[in-house]
Amino acid sequence: MERAGFSTAMAALAACTLLLGACAFKESGYGIGAQAERAALMQAAADKSAPPDTPGMYLGLIGRMQAQGLYYASLAHIDAYEKQYGASPDTILLRADALRATDQPAASAVAYRQLLDTPLASRGHRGLGLLAGASGDFERASQELAQAVALAPTDAPTLSDLAYARMRGGDVTGARVPLMKAAELDQHNSKILSNLALFLLATGQTREALGLMDQQKLPSAVRTEIRSDAAKIAAAARVRQRNLTRPGSAQAASAAGTAGSANASSAPAAGGSAAAANDAVPVAVAAGLEPAAAPARQHSQ
Repeated sequence: MERAGFSTAMAALAACTLLLGACAFKESGYGIGAQAERAALMQAAADKSAPPDTPGMYLGLIGRMQAQGLYYASLAHIDAYEKQYGASPDTILLRADALRATDQPAASAVAYRQLLDTPLASRGHRGLGLLAGASGDFERASQELAQAVALAPTDAPTLSDLAYARMRGGDVTGARVPLMKAAELDQHNSKILSNLALFLLATGQTREALGLMDQQKLPSAVRTEIRSDAAKIAAAARVRQRNLTRPGSAQAASAAGTAGSANASSAPAAGGSAAAANDAVPVAVAAGLEPAAAPARQHSQ
């Protein structure tokens, strides 16, 4: 592992970025004032234009409402749409997202499960993963998000969500590849970049993490949130490591068998030197980091 190479790649990736926001599993745009302002703008726009007269136009309007954070209004319009045109995977997804955003997880989960046998199955698994993560079940979140990634392997937000879930579950090593994929696929996504800063902290690369946060001029509240998540990840990693090394566990038995096979085929050159070397392994190596290829210089849409 060349730590300098990895850090250089991280710096190059950070240089391509413009914005950095809150961590995964969290919505943006909180606040009564902001919500009221958006509602007024949407109402003004509605007053100046005719009601949508095609299903596509109506779905577009509902999608724009959700993009502005008007999830309750979108639920009302989803009801109206389905009354006129009937339900479809698109409306089920819009409903599931709105229910999740309005703190109705049980109803949201029902809607997401309805998508699992449709062309939007990946979105269904992603939604179930986000619900699990919001409830603190990061193992289940990782499972659902991994299924979503398998169905949509180039979806950068889902890759980033998977990385975040794995980190929060203590599997920092398993977070690296999906996070790097996400960061190179979408170099301007604020949540992905937030998870990148979090990953750098979680792997002991504090200087690089602080440099990224400084470059993006993050407010103190966001930095505090990232540091808080990093502390939670460290605690989860310790628990996971204890479980992996517990005598009699399946993971420990598997690791012991692998180590025994390796020792049988290749003995250390000097007694005790291997153990001493392992004790001196840097944090980045222990986390499974390897030199990352330089990111693409141009962001592809």
